[in-house]
Amino acid sequence: MNINLPDPLSLPDGGIATTSDQWQALCRPRLASLVLSQEYGAMPPPPREFRATVARSDPNALDGIATLREIDIHTVSPDADLRLLVITPNAASSHLACFLGLNFMGNKSALADSQRWPIEMIIRRGYALATLFNGDAVADNPELASTRLADFLPPGMPATAGDAPATIACWAWTLSRALDYLTTDSSIDPNRIALMGHSRNGKTALLAGAMDSRAAMIIACQSGCGGMGPSRDIGDTWEERESVERINTVFPHWFCRNFTNYNSDPTLLPFDQHALIALCAPRPVLLSSATDDLWANPAGSFAMLRAADPVYRLLTGEGIDETVMPEIGTLIKTRLGHFIRPGAHAVIPEDWAAWLDYADVWL
Repeated sequence: MNINLPDPLSLPDGGIATTSDQWQALCRPRLASLVLSQEYGAMPPPPREFRATVARSDPNALDGIATLREIDIHTVSPDADLRLLVITPNAASSHLACFLGLNFMGNKSALADSQRWPIEMIIRRGYALATLFNGDAVADNPELASTRLADFLPPGMPATAGDAPATIACWAWTLSRALDYLTTDSSIDPNRIALMGHSRNGKTALLAGAMDSRAAMIIACQSGCGGMGPSRDIGDTWEERESVERINTVFPHWFCRNFTNYNSDPTLLPFDQHALIALCAPRPVLLSSATDDLWANPAGSFAMLRAADPVYRLLTGEGIDETVMPEIGTLIKTRLGHFIRPGAHAVIPEDWAAWLDYADVWL
């Protein structure tokens, strides 16, 4: 691939960061500001008030092997009512590692979908699972989102601002509110919570992980353009990938207005999606793909992982050793991890089996 990408280690004076202090003080704040102002919009502020209550509890879920709880989370300014589903194995009652992610159709759908959410597998491996509906805060609908997004504006920011919060930023905000609760839950180890997501929820998991350091690990599955796939054309089969212009046209509520400035020429972006991965450093990041999901750009996603490697090397001395796309079905368990399986755009138990193996290493 012909790759010409902005260097995430670039310093304001034109030099390159050579120490972790330079990265933290000069590179990271600049990259975070660019990513938010030019792609996702400002992150909504933390709520002025936060309250969580147990709405439902079943200590004998899954034929007695798990405890199921639903937690009502209410926030004030920004105002949101979220319902978090938490499932924990009864074999261990405290300090559990936990996967946290958004679902597409509500918590009941997650309980019923054993392919996308193989809950018994997760529980029997000793992990907790927490999930909430991405539409609890902002609906995945351009018309409905346009009015709701105004409720998440930082103080003094007009709704017409080019960098006003967009839907993915608000969804990432909901993951942070779930972290607010989970880090106080005695059954969960606050230092072992992994964010995960598929497709648009994978974009959200990456953004939330980049902006909220409480996430111990991030898994992005088939998140494509605006997630783990590059905005730039870095290969010979770009016509098979989703473009910035296409995603901004079909899903105008996902990204801030400033992102449309790059529809016709993404090379004008002062960063690419490797910056989002780099902002997660030093925490482990696993990118998960499928061979037939060319729209989500598996090859480009691997290139983004490779392009974030220098930041991880600087901060931790390790990243990903592979320089070419790993073989199908092979889980790369390094701090920058990779997994690609045969098949289409979906989450299946094979994905979770790999993610659990990766979590065994890093959580």
